[in-house]
Amino acid sequence: MKKFVLAWAATAVAATGASVAVLGLLGTGLTGTSAHVLSQEEVRAALTTVTPRTAATQAGTPTWTQQGKLIRSAGGTVIAACVGDQVTLRSWSPAQGYSVDGVEPGPGRTATVEFEPGEGEDVELTITCEGGQPVARGQ
Repeated sequence: MKKFVLAWAATAVAATGASVAVLGLLGTGLTGTSAHVLSQEEVRAALTTVTPRTAATQAGTPTWTQQGKLIRSAGGTVIAACVGDQVTLRSWSPAQGYSVDGVEPGPGRTATVEFEPGEGEDVELTITCEGGQPVARGQ
């Protein structure tokens, strides 16, 4: 039995050593981070190649506005986005103690979500687009 334990321990040590050696050859440590630290000059060079947000938008990358605007209410939160005068609810999440009673996510001129509490008044949000931005009524 003692031979089996020693053989197992030797195998475990060898496997661990081989793994560490392979990770070292790949350029990552045990934590998976790169061993190369950028110099100040490398950081400056990388920052000069960053594309500004406006250029990315012109290239067809969606802006945060197109992805959605966070709207908060007592009943919960909604992420809504406008394309022209059409609003779409991207997501909705009830606040603690509330549940979602109904949703009309759009796209359309209006979108609605109703949050229902365990007790008390419902919170119904009606979202429209004004100037290309989602605007909520009924908070």
